[in-house]
Amino acid sequence: MFKTTRKVGSVEIILEAKKLGEDYLLTLTGGEEHAGAVAVGLFDEKSRRASSSVITLPGHREEQLALDSARRVSRATGKTSVFVAGIHVDNISQEEIGKIVSAAEEMVGSFIASCEKSDMTARRSE
Repeated sequence: MFKTTRKVGSVEIILEAKKLGEDYLLTLTGGEEHAGAVAVGLFDEKSRRASSSVITLPGHREEQLALDSARRVSRATGKTSVFVAGIHVDNISQEEIGKIVSAAEEMVGSFIASCEKSDMTARRSE
């Protein structure tokens, strides 16, 4: 299990991840938690490329964040990832949205770094 939090203005952003067999399930929430967008990232061994698809609930704007994050995780890990994003802050400004997106991207990077570190540790123990 992986968990990291970040305070951005008045809202706390939480990224949690867990293994589902060989795959990953990640949730990114903050403010009033909900499921705003769900993306699936896939890694194709043959082409060595990652892709992602997303479903966004009506009225929500987490689509791009979920889509990009799922693809990044799958590209870095070579595994399937499911990424659920739901952040709600009343009367949020464009500047605040930008700061939240930036923090979320950094948090996903921290998760990827932790996966790479555990892969190196696992290889050393083989």
